[in-house]
Amino acid sequence: MNLKQYLFGPLTLFGLAVAVAAALVDQGSKLYLLFVHDLEANPVRLAPFLDFVLTRNYGISYGLLQMPGEAGQWLLVGFKAAAVALLWAWLAKAENRFTALALGLIIGGAAGNTVDRLLHGWVVDFVFFHVSGAGWRFNWYVFNLADVVIVAGVVGLLYESIFGDHAVKAP
Repeated sequence: MNLKQYLFGPLTLFGLAVAVAAALVDQGSKLYLLFVHDLEANPVRLAPFLDFVLTRNYGISYGLLQMPGEAGQWLLVGFKAAAVALLWAWLAKAENRFTALALGLIIGGAAGNTVDRLLHGWVVDFVFFHVSGAGWRFNWYVFNLADVVIVAGVVGLLYESIFGDHAVKAP
């Protein structure tokens, strides 16, 4: 079996087109907020529970594995590259458009966050949900559009594994 068989299947181009679109939308939103709007100097209050604020994420999703040093950033870039390679191999074996769409979203989100890490040394996060009441406050993690498409892709894969044509059905 040659390398082409591992990397290209009937839905690979569709999944990669989804990945490129997701990464472009993510990067476009970040470039606008950083360099046109100047989000660092001008945070945006969209609703009483939703703000756009600039946060530098030196870790992975939900602020886990914070690695602010250069070696840590390269380790995370390597981890994402390996994950994208494995997801691409899975995409080459995708049997329907829904699975290819979900994998494309995950690959695109990972690529968007990796571009941030290569450009800035950190990931640009800006969507901040929070709720407060009398004497209490709940702050959700700050995230970005790449995180949203990654979660959407994972939810799609979970849906496919539970309700899809090839899902294991109990007798």
